Amino acid sequence: MKELKGSVLNTDSYDRRRFGQILEMSKKLREVSKEGSKLFPSFQPLMGDMWAGLFKMKPELLEEVPEGLEMNHQLMERVMSDEGYQEFREFTRLDDLAAALGTTKYSETVLGWVKEQAQRDQELAEALQNLMNGKQGASQQAADALSAALNQQGNSLSRMLSQATQEAIEAKENVKSLLGGIKAGSGDSELKRVPLKDQLLLAEKLSHDKKLKEIAKWAGRMKVIANRKQRSKHKDATSRNGVRQGNAVEQLLPMELGSYASPLTKMDFLRRYVEGQTLQYETKGPEQLGKGPIVLCLDQSGSMTNQDAISKGFALALMSIARKQRRDFAWIPFSSNAAAPLIYERGKITVQDMIQLATIFLGGGTSFEPPLRAASQVIQQSRFNKADIVFVTDGESHVNEHFLKSWNELKDKKGFAVLSLLLGRESVQGVEGFSDRIVRASSFEDESVYQAFEI
Repeated sequence: MKELKGSVLNTDSYDRRRFGQILEMSKKLREVSKEGSKLFPSFQPLMGDMWAGLFKMKPELLEEVPEGLEMNHQLMERVMSDEGYQEFREFTRLDDLAAALGTTKYSETVLGWVKEQAQRDQELAEALQNLMNGKQGASQQAADALSAALNQQGNSLSRMLSQATQEAIEAKENVKSLLGGIKAGSGDSELKRVPLKDQLLLAEKLSHDKKLKEIAKWAGRMKVIANRKQRSKHKDATSRNGVRQGNAVEQLLPMELGSYASPLTKMDFLRRYVEGQTLQYETKGPEQLGKGPIVLCLDQSGSMTNQDAISKGFALALMSIARKQRRDFAWIPFSSNAAAPLIYERGKITVQDMIQLATIFLGGGTSFEPPLRAASQVIQQSRFNKADIVFVTDGESHVNEHFLKSWNELKDKKGFAVLSLLLGRESVQGVEGFSDRIVRASSFEDESVYQAFEI
């Protein structure tokens, strides 16, 4: 039977056109639509109404039900009267991604529930079959059978919708965790810079990829910590730690401001100010590695398997710092060899890059020279002067003395610095030859690791 068109809500041409666009963007929505249309012919219009009900400012049910959409009207009436629906709309209203995710979850839920009722209720099953065969009066027959099912099993649908709501909210939060920056509240604004089609692709990938979902969880946690570390660094950097000479207006001592205000001493103040001899507060924050791009050499040997998800959450948090500070970011995964450096200009990462990052894991042994050689090649690009290198490993490896000599010569020339995070109990001997600073930690959950977020 040919699929029906129309709506049981107060939708307009824009609403219907916009849902059509979102349907084209979302592979998952198209799959659900195709499956649902095998059960009853008005399923795709029902999905459009699900979307409008979640997205529109004031969705309302029509008083007159269009012919053939009686089931849709009953289902939308039940959904819109559900206890959690209005609260969920606070999350989805005028939000393309949230409304699309909600539509997917709600549509899957309603489809699953109707299938379950049809298996239990022979009358409903026959009515749906007659509807698909286009029999006369089948639409009203199906609506009557559905009404009876809703009266008897409506509570189970409510429970399923509640679960769908939580899954949709979690899906969007995971997308924000992966694509958002470290600044609190920046997630939604960051998402607006990503095409909706890519947002939906990532959300759908997250729905069935446990590894990516775990990375999102750790990325969210790590970015909170990174934000706190960066804010603390900024606060410390503006604290007062003594007195020195200079001409920074915002740091002048009160006595100097008094000299400027007095006609007797104003000229003397101006002379000293121009020459940089006025007294001001000394401001000094914690020691920093540098202000250039960030290069992350991340151990992906076999022993790091259990820490793969959290290590990538760590990498995404560092990348977010780079994005916030408009610093380039290079990621070099390594084991016995090093993968080709992945370079993200100004810390920007695409959805396809994100999926690639999540799926890469090298395995094997541990060798430090390959990633260091890759890092040196990256650094030799003029764009990568004064880089901060974060070298993360839980292993030990010998580094050739001849290589260390050329490494240190390059360091003097390019002005980069290396922070090594040594996980576990391996000796520092392997990393001390090329590191400016070594931090020991039991795992990525050790607070000492978070010193890397101060770069």
